[in-house]
Amino acid sequence: MAAPSRMLRLLQGDVGSGKTVVAALAMINAIDGGAQAALMAPTEILVRQHAENLAPLLAACGVKIAVLTGRDKGKLRESVLKEIADGTAQIVLGTHALFQDGVEFKDLGLAVIDEQHRFGVHQRLQLSNKGRGTDVLVMTATPIPRTLALTAYGDMEVSRILGKPPGRKPIDTRLISQEKFDEMVERLKPQIAADVKVYWVCPLVEESELLDLAAASERFDILQQHFGDKVGLIHGRMKPQDKDDVMQKFINGNTRLLVATTVIEVGVDVPDATIMVIEHAERFGLAQLHQLRGRVGRGEKPSFCFLMYAPPLGKTARERLETLRKTEDGFLIAEKDLTLRGSGEILGTRQSGLASFRLADLSAHSDLLLTARDDSKLILDRDPELQSPRGEALRTLLYLFERDQAISYLRSG
Repeated sequence: MAAPSRMLRLLQGDVGSGKTVVAALAMINAIDGGAQAALMAPTEILVRQHAENLAPLLAACGVKIAVLTGRDKGKLRESVLKEIADGTAQIVLGTHALFQDGVEFKDLGLAVIDEQHRFGVHQRLQLSNKGRGTDVLVMTATPIPRTLALTAYGDMEVSRILGKPPGRKPIDTRLISQEKFDEMVERLKPQIAADVKVYWVCPLVEESELLDLAAASERFDILQQHFGDKVGLIHGRMKPQDKDDVMQKFINGNTRLLVATTVIEVGVDVPDATIMVIEHAERFGLAQLHQLRGRVGRGEKPSFCFLMYAPPLGKTARERLETLRKTEDGFLIAEKDLTLRGSGEILGTRQSGLASFRLADLSAHSDLLLTARDDSKLILDRDPELQSPRGEALRTLLYLFERDQAISYLRSG
């Protein structure tokens, strides 16, 4: 951040490794330099959790924080927008509402993007464009394939937090057939009776005729027959206040089994939740599964993750689930995801699938790609505006290949 050039850095650390603390220190550093900082998270639950966790630390430093989400309306929203515009709010925490029209920063020096795989490239670009030369720090437990490709072949620098807090135990991950649903329920009965907290994740909110997936609302009704009022339900279509109420009941122990969609994938911190059941795990990507599993194992008690699948499993689906069973290493999982799903379009905004190279292949030509990366970094260091004869030639090539927005996309992370 002290360098004259703009920072674009990926902070990778497994769930619970302390990324938020690093982000807080980076934001305080930006404020010490006279600028503002923003932290964007994908859900209101996570934004408010960040606010609660960071408030004591930032208050001790005399830092004024503001929260802006889609829920904020009327005079409250106007008041927050005014504080952001006049610089009273030094750190702003929010959802996608941060990059909407009408949100003007006095001087945005640092944009922190949490759980970055949940945001599109355009969204990240919009936030970083709220300031002039804004430093960008993106954080994730598992880089998505496109991000992984940029860290190896683009201009994103990487910092890794390799350790976990002391006392954290490995998560015991097991594969179980969807046909053993009744057996799974019976396994949970003594656990719920012993006040263990359990997540039960389903992919859809309503029954779909196109995909044979378990709907959260339907599964909630079935599990309620077994566990009564100990079961809660949370999904993305609920009102924010209702979501908060459901999470609070789970945190307080009023409910012990939380049926959820992937709304709980990012950031939700319930340290005493120790069991995760994921239905139709074969339908999820590796990054999602790793994030979901990371909701347990945050305390000192042994934790379990049961990946339920509908047999028969295809080769790719089995490889994906076996990878999760064998390792908790975020970078290894991301590399496997890269192999199975593709790196995304390197100079575009597609997030996965095969990159549109005419000749090169990311795995087969890694040595040439690394040389090309070094060469391009050298060009940008020596001729950032592409004004030299070679720079002008490169501008022409970018135009011919319809890649005029390449640098802007890369800068968005």
